[in-house]
Amino acid sequence: MASTSRTRTGRGRGRGRGRGSGSSSLPPPPSTLPLIIEEFFIVVYEDPLVKKALPKKFADYLDGQEPAKVYLRAADCGPRLWTVEVLFDGQGRMYLDKGWEKFAIAHGVDFGCYVHFKYEGDDVLTVKVFDGTMCRRYYYSDDEDTDDESDDDVKPCIHPL
Repeated sequence: MASTSRTRTGRGRGRGRGRGSGSSSLPPPPSTLPLIIEEFFIVVYEDPLVKKALPKKFADYLDGQEPAKVYLRAADCGPRLWTVEVLFDGQGRMYLDKGWEKFAIAHGVDFGCYVHFKYEGDDVLTVKVFDGTMCRRYYYSDDEDTDDESDDDVKPCIHPL
């Protein structure tokens, strides 16, 4: 009998939560919530080394701010930031341009990869790369140098065996 009484006092049947109680505990409808785009992904369908378009909603989220460059940080690959120039086409589209090629080579971005971005603020995007089997690639770096501006060579993160 004890389990029957618990069922009767379960969710949605307490005082003040039913219809006509005058207050609602439901969240506002999605159209009234602020648009926050912190995470997104792109699928590499074409040459992985050429400029990459980011979702228009992310560019819209930046609300007119058009950074000249962003800083990519590979998740699980140390503190190194990769400087990548950003292009805007005047129609609200944002592209990763100069610097993307080095990042893509160092992290094995290839046809069929899914590249996940998380906006951390201050023009920093943390990046995770998933291969064509939908498995995440994990990397680590044995390079202590965090200033990629002074280094013209691509120093790849090392994929663990």
